[in-house]
Amino acid sequence: MSPAPLLSVKGLRVGFSTEGGLLQAVDDVSFEVRPGEVVAIVGESGSGKSVTAQTIMGLTRSKNARIEGTAEFEGMDLIEASDAELRRLRGDRVAMVFQDPMTSFNPVYRLGAQIGEAIRAHRDGVSKSEARARAVELFEAVGIPNAEGRVDDYPHEFSGGMRQRAMIAMALALEPDLLIADEPTTALDVTIQAQILELLRELNRKRNLATILITHDLGVVAEIADRVLVMYAGRVVEQGTLDQIFFDPQHPYTWGLLGSLTRLDKPRPVRLPQISGAPPSLLALPEGCSFRPRCPHEFGPCIDLPPLQARLRDEPGHCDRCWLSPEAKKEKRQVAGQIGLEAPTP
Repeated sequence: MSPAPLLSVKGLRVGFSTEGGLLQAVDDVSFEVRPGEVVAIVGESGSGKSVTAQTIMGLTRSKNARIEGTAEFEGMDLIEASDAELRRLRGDRVAMVFQDPMTSFNPVYRLGAQIGEAIRAHRDGVSKSEARARAVELFEAVGIPNAEGRVDDYPHEFSGGMRQRAMIAMALALEPDLLIADEPTTALDVTIQAQILELLRELNRKRNLATILITHDLGVVAEIADRVLVMYAGRVVEQGTLDQIFFDPQHPYTWGLLGSLTRLDKPRPVRLPQISGAPPSLLALPEGCSFRPRCPHEFGPCIDLPPLQARLRDEPGHCDRCWLSPEAKKEKRQVAGQIGLEAPTP
């Protein structure tokens, strides 16, 4: 029997008032995360991944923001929680690894002091020396060599990969129950990416840490995720287990993402596969299916927005937004012998 959800997001909608009208960055997103589970949210830039995570953390609150829905964390609705309640929760029970480790630290303070400040803000009676000792332990836990000496370094003295490790150390300082990792491997070379992913996997396993992984890289998802949400233009267009998404994808956008991956077991193509066109403006979404202008399989019903629902008889947890029948999807997603999206007709 699976444990009860630690975080349950239902009907989340986030919009921002702009001079051009309401920009609906997130539209009706729902998902759950359980202890020890890694839920990946994938999609192109501008799909609403980071806004979803930042809203859960209370970081999108502003006068021009319009937020609806719920995000319950152990009975507390984070959307309705006060700023004071969120401050007590952030860092302590829910932590976040931000997207850019190169700019996420204050450049004029030593890394150990920044981690120690977070510890002392949530733990009364902890001295500076005790907080520093804890920072050293965390540096050792995330694989930073010579932790005792490097804890007093400034951010600019760390490489990108080491700074990402330090960012993870800060997020884990108070042993949170939920970790949100926003593009934790961006701008890192492949060897460092592998080390960071192995670190996250180990932490997830040892601490039973619930993790939300935000990325555009399906290679990263394949390494670590248990369940996957695919987002496009602010909406979830497909969700399911890792195996369901990779081996039996049901939405053309997911086919395009999978088909864009380079394959080492296939001959090198003359041109890398790609999804034609560009994501739509969130200020003027196309009528019906948002992916319709870029989809080579568009047909009559696509003028209406398909609901996110299970369309496979034996897989109630595998949901998608596409009017094509499951039989048609199996046929149309095969491009040159593998899953992909057909090139549009000139």
